[in-house]
Amino acid sequence: MPDRTRATNRYPTVAEVTESARRLVSRFPGTGRLRRVGTSRAGRPILMLSVGHGTRHVLVVARPHPDEPVGGATALALAERVAGGDRRSPATDPEAVTWDIVLCLDPDGAALSEGIEAATAGPAPTLSAYYRAAFRPVAAEQPEWAPIEGRQLPESRALSDAIDALRPVLQCSLHNVDAGGAWVQLTRDLPGLAAPFAASAADVGIPVQHGTYDALYWENPAPGIHVLPPPDSTARPAAGSENIGRSTWCAPQRYGGATAIVEVPLWATAPADDRAPHPAPARALRDLSGLVREGGRRVTAVFEKARGFLPSPEDSPPVRVLEWMADDLYDLVADSWEPLARQAEAGPRTDGAPSSTTAGISALEVVARRQPLRAAGLLLRLLHTAHDPAAGGLHHELDQLFTAWCTEFEQSLGLRRVPVSAQVELQTRTVVAAAECALAR
Repeated sequence: MPDRTRATNRYPTVAEVTESARRLVSRFPGTGRLRRVGTSRAGRPILMLSVGHGTRHVLVVARPHPDEPVGGATALALAERVAGGDRRSPATDPEAVTWDIVLCLDPDGAALSEGIEAATAGPAPTLSAYYRAAFRPVAAEQPEWAPIEGRQLPESRALSDAIDALRPVLQCSLHNVDAGGAWVQLTRDLPGLAAPFAASAADVGIPVQHGTYDALYWENPAPGIHVLPPPDSTARPAAGSENIGRSTWCAPQRYGGATAIVEVPLWATAPADDRAPHPAPARALRDLSGLVREGGRRVTAVFEKARGFLPSPEDSPPVRVLEWMADDLYDLVADSWEPLARQAEAGPRTDGAPSSTTAGISALEVVARRQPLRAAGLLLRLLHTAHDPAAGGLHHELDQLFTAWCTEFEQSLGLRRVPVSAQVELQTRTVVAAAECALAR
């Protein structure tokens, strides 16, 4: 029988995903194999579930970001489909293709996001509960991104070694966006993916995101499909990612493979797919720059008051995140929109550029609102456990801000919770469609 952890409307924990993988191997002896492919900085195992015996490989990476919990559920759904001998797609034929699934790429980060599964469970989880439980490390401690920052983490090495050993036709990285619509980023175009992706999104009631901060300067051949510009392009992939070629996303290119980064939302935003021209994009972009700077300034002010009794950055990943954000992250985000604002001021766009549409502006509003909330959620957790007499007052001050910001976020963008089952279904179908396209080359 299929694993029961995926039948409920919540994300499985890392421990539940691991146990489900062990049971799958027992139920399908000889078809599924579970092995350790690396060890995290804190000594936690990095496990890979391989299903099938084909000579061509599809590599799936779950939980690359610890605050994006959908990947574990999608990983199990994919493994069940292949192990069960599903031949509706040539990509899931276990005799033709081997699926290699990293169950959690960042187990240390996931441990610091412990509780996020419970916080987002039930019929009406709130942004407040999510951001109070979520943890995302600094860029240099994110396994997929660390090589861009000049670091080679054990987790990054484990994934790179797997890519070198398997030479996958396709790598799929499973991500959540906190709010918005669904989209796919590709390191190489996969013709034929756009139609099944759009159809799957429509089937499960998730909007296709038109425009996204993550791929502002990527090529956009179809709604929700973004393709990394070639190395000689003058386009800038995204603020802070000029060396993206060093990331684990680009590693399969050494062997002619591609990577698909599949994003599905925890909450859908009402304007995510509204491609109508925004009535005042330049003013909106300047307002959003001010919003992220002001929110960052207010969180940082509380952080500065608490520095003296918080753990040292060397001993506390959350404090490292707060210092990184306070240093220049808010300004980096806001500054990255200035060229778009100048472009909008130069005259109306007639080419449907996402940055000038209602959907595109709404995607940037998500970023502007979430950056201070991420920091505030982390700082509230630290203040809650601090023993200094000043901690209670600072917690109360920040909690009022945090609660108001969550309410404004929900109301401004018309957030609607996306059922976990719908997220998993869309991500699963998109991964299979991407594999079909990659294998057909």
